[in-house]
Amino acid sequence: MKRKTHVLSTLALSLGLLSAHSFAANPQTVTIGYQKANIFALLKYRGSLDDTFKKEGINVRWVEFPAGPQMLEGLNVGSIDLAATGDAPPAFAQAAKADLVYLAHSPANPKTEAIVVPNDSPIKSVADLKGKRVGLNKGSDVNYLLVKALEEAGLSYKDIKPVYLPPADARAAFQKGAIDAWVIWDPFLAEVEAHTGARQVRNAEGLVPHYTFYLASRHFAETYPQAAQQVVDELSKLSDWANQHQDDAAAILSKSTGLDKAIWQTTLARLPYGAQRMTPQVFAEQQALADSFTRVGLLPVKVDVRSATWSLDKKATQ
Repeated sequence: MKRKTHVLSTLALSLGLLSAHSFAANPQTVTIGYQKANIFALLKYRGSLDDTFKKEGINVRWVEFPAGPQMLEGLNVGSIDLAATGDAPPAFAQAAKADLVYLAHSPANPKTEAIVVPNDSPIKSVADLKGKRVGLNKGSDVNYLLVKALEEAGLSYKDIKPVYLPPADARAAFQKGAIDAWVIWDPFLAEVEAHTGARQVRNAEGLVPHYTFYLASRHFAETYPQAAQQVVDELSKLSDWANQHQDDAAAILSKSTGLDKAIWQTTLARLPYGAQRMTPQVFAEQQALADSFTRVGLLPVKVDVRSATWSLDKKATQ
């Protein structure tokens, strides 16, 4: 009888330790970086991720950033665990030795970024940009669009005068005529088209894919893979909802950014949301981006994009 009691006690203790270990496998808090205009803002205001994690005793902390590069610096120093940015910032972060991994990506959305000029500008094609002042956010997705558009037109990066400005400053410079062209993404693209009659010279269609990437610090993704996958799953569910309820999504993002709902309706009409696991093709396209930046001198070193493969994806992407 004593032996049976001892066995049962040992089993109960083992199960208790296993339960405690399983509980400890979840983080107490997941810290997510977001921008007012990206999908994580939509996830924040919808509250579905908070609700899902709350059931598991996990808190979600949201930290706002002005742009992707600053957000990935936060990821690198450990102030956030996850982020969503366009395709260029991760390449710059990898060049700076940020230890991040690609969790997933959106569908390609090349219609959401373009080179624009004032409606009455004599500039009619990318070739006409030679010698002109072109505003853009350095290290952003549109930097890649500009590089590839110039090459397509037989020009090099040295043939233009890049003026590096964040979107708000570039918008003011564009309005004043301080720059001849502006390379910009939605919703700022939709806003400048609606309010100034800006004319597209070239968008990314047939040139570069333009993805949103969902990223995590390697430490977080490897330590808490289940939580990381849950975030991807919630992004996928949210994407399905937003694609089917663009009017509701536009209302939320209008409140988040202060931009008119009509601007967001235009943006969402050409922005397919989604969250798909990484594939060899997407890694190859991201490597082409990084190699282009190295070639024109925007990146100081060659970047191996696949070194940021999440361990759960390594077999699938080799």
